[in-house]
Amino acid sequence: MAGVGGLGLLVGSAGVGSVLAESGMWRGRTAPRSNEQIPFHGDVQAGIVTPSQNFVCFAAFDLITTRAEDLPVLLRKWTDAAARMTEGRPVGDENSNPNLPPADTGEAFGLSPSKLTFTFGVGPALFDSRFGLAAKRPSALGELPRFPGDQLRAEWCGGDIGVQVCADDLQVAFHAVRNLARIARGTAVLRWTQEGFQRTAAASGSGDTPRNLLGFKDGTANPDTKDAKLMNQVVWVQPSDEQGWMRGGSYMVVRRIRIRVEVWDRTHLNEQEATFGRHRDSGAPLGAKSEFDPVQLDAKTAAGDPVIPVNAHVRIARGDGSMQILRRSYSYSSGIDRQTGQLDAGLLFISYQRDPFKQFVPMQQRLAKMDALNEYISHVGSAVFACFPGVQPGGYIGEGLF
Repeated sequence: MAGVGGLGLLVGSAGVGSVLAESGMWRGRTAPRSNEQIPFHGDVQAGIVTPSQNFVCFAAFDLITTRAEDLPVLLRKWTDAAARMTEGRPVGDENSNPNLPPADTGEAFGLSPSKLTFTFGVGPALFDSRFGLAAKRPSALGELPRFPGDQLRAEWCGGDIGVQVCADDLQVAFHAVRNLARIARGTAVLRWTQEGFQRTAAASGSGDTPRNLLGFKDGTANPDTKDAKLMNQVVWVQPSDEQGWMRGGSYMVVRRIRIRVEVWDRTHLNEQEATFGRHRDSGAPLGAKSEFDPVQLDAKTAAGDPVIPVNAHVRIARGDGSMQILRRSYSYSSGIDRQTGQLDAGLLFISYQRDPFKQFVPMQQRLAKMDALNEYISHVGSAVFACFPGVQPGGYIGEGLF
């Protein structure tokens, strides 16, 4: 071949990428299979109503620049890199100078895209006095209140920008976060990160609701993401809402919830089920047989007591049933807490909603006051982000804000 520059004479409408993929020239890897790719571009961001992948690498960044013009430059670079990585491509074109660092860190060469998605959002702190954006802060974006029982630690809270990176391969997800941090050098730095996992498709090919580290199914009550009307009500910011740059976006709440697994493991099964208000094996509400059977909050035992205890998690979370959120949570394990000698493990709770103060906050206030599960968990991290609408080819993520 006469060099890559000459490929344009051969490819026509197929594009250089198609020829490189078909010829196996992605730096020694073959073309990614189409079912392993989730498009980066679209009306809404991927990673929200996308079926949950096996792994998450969540990253919160703090901006260190003092120049407002640096923000759109960074988001343009991130957009280009994210679009390439979701196609299984390196973040940039390699140079031939051995005395310069490679454009890509390289640990994902030869790996498929593994359904990689990026979901970008900005935190309330971005709208302070630094960048002249205060007038564009939506009223639905603010610091979450402190809930009863919170044991928040600064190293797990906040951030100017939050990025949820999900994939079916943890190395692919880590590679993505690593390269975003590398691209941001001089403009933004990592504030905190957390990796998480679910059961893989290889371990459970049935598509069952995943289980958390307490052994119970997590996400049974999620709204149907295929119901567009319902998603407009629950998840997506609408034209009638304020701040036009957020229309088609969503608000992401992130909570790092540590589980006292050693205490839970010594708890009797009947108490565990009473804590959740569900059967452990089937996921069915107490008094029912199947996971998706209706939750009968009025059901009584022969003695006249509620079948589902008054402080059961399912009862408190449900409330009057009028408010929903979309959960997209992952378990985490971060080794040993050296102060206690116990496992530092729990749930990276992630939810999406149209307005966190009308949806998540009232729900969490109820749970914090009387949920039986509080005996076994503590909330140690918290953040909220306004996630941008999707981006079209040629644009960049968050451009409506600028």
